[in-house]
Parts: sequence; structure tokens; C-alpha cells
Amino acid sequence: MPGHSLNEPDRDLDASHMTSTRDPADGHVTVLLHEAVLALNPMAGGIYIDATFGGGGHTAHLLRHEPPVREVVAIDADLDATVRSDRLRTIPGNVDRLRIVHRNFRDLASVVANEGLGPADGVLLDLGLSSYQLDEDKRGFSFRFDAPLDMRYDQSAGATAGQLVNHESEEELARIFWSLGEERQSRRIASAIVRTREQSPIETTGQLASLIERTVGRRPGSAIHPATRSFQALRIEVNHELDALAEVLPAAVAALAPGGRLVTIAFHSLEDRIVKRFIESQSRTCVCPPAQPVCTCDTIPGLRRIGKPVRASAEEVGANPRSRSAIMRVAERLDANGRVASRGSSL
Repeated sequence: MPGHSLNEPDRDLDASHMTSTRDPADGHVTVLLHEAVLALNPMAGGIYIDATFGGGGHTAHLLRHEPPVREVVAIDADLDATVRSDRLRTIPGNVDRLRIVHRNFRDLASVVANEGLGPADGVLLDLGLSSYQLDEDKRGFSFRFDAPLDMRYDQSAGATAGQLVNHESEEELARIFWSLGEERQSRRIASAIVRTREQSPIETTGQLASLIERTVGRRPGSAIHPATRSFQALRIEVNHELDALAEVLPAAVAALAPGGRLVTIAFHSLEDRIVKRFIESQSRTCVCPPAQPVCTCDTIPGLRRIGKPVRASAEEVGANPRSRSAIMRVAERLDANGRVASRGSSL
């Protein structure tokens, strides 16, 4: 690809020529599809882990890659995702090359051990919720539908958003809205929720969204619903997303073979900050105090950054507005001596 190389760490990953890809079977749009798979640097006979299967777009693209990869292990906390994987298995040649595991990606280390996986050549983390979950009217992720306040990725375990809204203290609710949603009216919203639930439980997304809108109002001409940040915060809290991300990143690096790629796509500044700081910490060659004149720590880096952060092109954002906030970061596993591993490329 003239003028563009993922093997040059100080250059941008040029996304200007890429487009959003829609799955013709169901209309699902995978964000940064081509960019993410290109960044994984698929190799003939390689093993890849899609730790957030979602709609399966990235996995399907990997399985179509030429020359063929050996296997894709797809992980998802949502049981519905495992059902969606069935249509990929029906494609000739995919049956023995696709494994689907119903687990949260925070359990990546145990999945690798339990599934007997050898070192992987790439791990993909496409963070946040999928279009399927957002568009499913009964899951409670969106206030576009009046549905029970659930918001769990894995509906078989954990507290629902409704339980948090109706039982957490006013102080804790305010913390959730402020720290996870960066909602400036967090205290007013939390206070209104507590006053309302004293009369009757808040059971649906419509009830909560209307309550928040009445409490903080709506800016004239704004296309953003005033409940957006609060709903985002509740979803992150219900699924412990930031804690899960902090756990999976070191497990992903441990699962990689030297030269293997870690690719992350974040849709929230808090997620992206965690990823950025992790890659920076794993890329350091010295952790001695700045005032110390000579390095004595003998730190060996585990990763090197590949390129600069990638955002969706204007073309992709126009086709899929949900891609607007996506940020992709790429890093490569170094060998035991902190050196770049020698390996071929299929790109």
C-alpha cells in the first residue's frame, strides 16, 4: 500500500481510504472494520482472538482473509452473540476455524488456559456495546424504546440498571453519573431519582429518561437527549466496563506471541485513556525517577506503539454516525529482550 505502513510506529494509520462496512445479512455496521483487521496484520496460519465478538463483523473479515488464518477465537459476554455466530459457521471452511466462547473479556486469561490456546498472533478489543444491543428494544440500553432498565451485557448475572437506580444511595448515584458519564448535573439528577423512587420505583428507560429531561431541561436546538450521559454511566457501571478493561489489557499482552498485535477500539474517553496509559506504561524502557542521572532499573518493554490513533473517516461517519467517537490504538508485543520480533507479513 503506497505511502502507508502499519510497521512504522511514528506514522499515522491512514484511514482516509477506508469505508464503513455493512453486513448484508442484517444491516449491522462494523466500525473501523478494514482498519482494525489491517492493524492485526493477519498471517497465514495465524491464531486471532476477537475478545468482543458483538455482531461478528471483524471475525467474519478475518475468516475471509487471504491467505487464510488458522483460527479465530471469539469471546462475548452476551449469549445472543453466540447465536449470531451460527451463521458464520455455515459458511464453507469456517466450521473448524471459529470458536465462540460465552465469557466476559475480563476472563481472557482463563479462556486462553481453558481452551488450550497457544500464543495468539492478534487480539482485538472493540469496546462498548454493539449495534445489536443498542437496537434491541428489550435490553434497556437505549431510551428510544420504553423497556425495563436492564443494560447488562450478560443477562444471566449481575445487578440491573433498575436495581442501581432504585437502591443505590443519592451520593453513589451522583458519583456514577459524574465519574462515568461526566454529567455536570449529576447531583440534581441523583436527588430527583431518590425523591421519585420514594413514591414508586423507576422501572423503565422511558421513565428514567423523562425524569432526567424534566430535571435538567433540554438545550434549545440540541440533538443530544439530556439523559444520554446518565444512561452511558449506568451501562458502564452495570457491566463494570472500566475494571474489565483494566484486567483484560495485561491478559491480552500475555496471550500474544512476540510480534503479535493488540488492537483496541474505544468509544469513550475514559476507556481510551486507560488503553493509552497502558500502552505507554508497557512501552517504557526506564521507570527510574526523573531526577536520577543514570538508569538502574533495567526495564524491558513489553510493547511498542504502532502508528498514531486512528479515527473513522468522514465517509464512514457519514454512513454510520456511531463511528464518530471511535478511536483505534495499536501495539505490538516485543520479545523477551524487548526487541521487535522477526516475522513475515501477509499485507
